[in-house]
Amino acid sequence: MAPRMDDIMRLCCDISANQQVKVAVQHATRGAIVAGGTVFVGGILAGPAGIAVGVAVGGLLGAWLTSGQFKPLPQILMELPPNQQQKLYSDIMAVLGNLDWTDMAQLAALVMGNAKLKQQVTAALLSYITKELSAEVRYGD
Repeated sequence: MAPRMDDIMRLCCDISANQQVKVAVQHATRGAIVAGGTVFVGGILAGPAGIAVGVAVGGLLGAWLTSGQFKPLPQILMELPPNQQQKLYSDIMAVLGNLDWTDMAQLAALVMGNAKLKQQVTAALLSYITKELSAEVRYGD
């Protein structure tokens, strides 16, 4: 991995670890499909009352399917294939613009020391995770 790309990936890992971001990549879609499917079936079988029951049951089933399937974001980032790492690198570099750094320590100090820049990098990272990976994001334990 190129040194600058490696610095960006490590920065993203540090930011997401600091904020305790966890994601569910593949199971978020499955949970949404189950939830939507139960609403549809409930509506077909019992009309408006079935929709209400379908929402309740579907929401519980969807939550159950995705519970426990969350991984720390740094783990997900380090498992990305090279083409996805390159896309994330490009997205983060669009935020950093012409920021110049010599190593990871300096990059981290520049970004973490500037609240606005840190927020923009975090927003770009979360946007990438939700749009490119179709992941569900959770904060904390």
